[in-house]
Amino acid sequence: MSSDAAGATPHLPPDQTPAGAHASPAFQLAQASRALWAATLSLMTAFMQNQAPAHRLLIARRISRNLDTLARQDCFDTGCRATFARLATRWHARSEQLSPDGERPRRGLLQLFS
Repeated sequence: MSSDAAGATPHLPPDQTPAGAHASPAFQLAQASRALWAATLSLMTAFMQNQAPAHRLLIARRISRNLDTLARQDCFDTGCRATFARLATRWHARSEQLSPDGERPRRGLLQLFS
């Protein structure tokens, strides 16, 4: 029995190593940020295809939050983060336009009782 079979993790060739197994946390965060950007683009498409006001409001709020998150990620350059911040502001304004008069988004269970 070899030493690898005694409980040590076998060394796999690079083409067989699981994705992300040796990736740095910064690289993993960059991948997650790119995935969030792709998901946000999908939400923008859903927003344009959906005519229900309540659904559009919720989608616009999610898009705004996603863009705000992306604007704070160091894996994007400064210009890209500034663009995300401007888009977040626009989508926040759009969600405010869709919000019924006087209704404000709730931020948790405790808000129900205040």
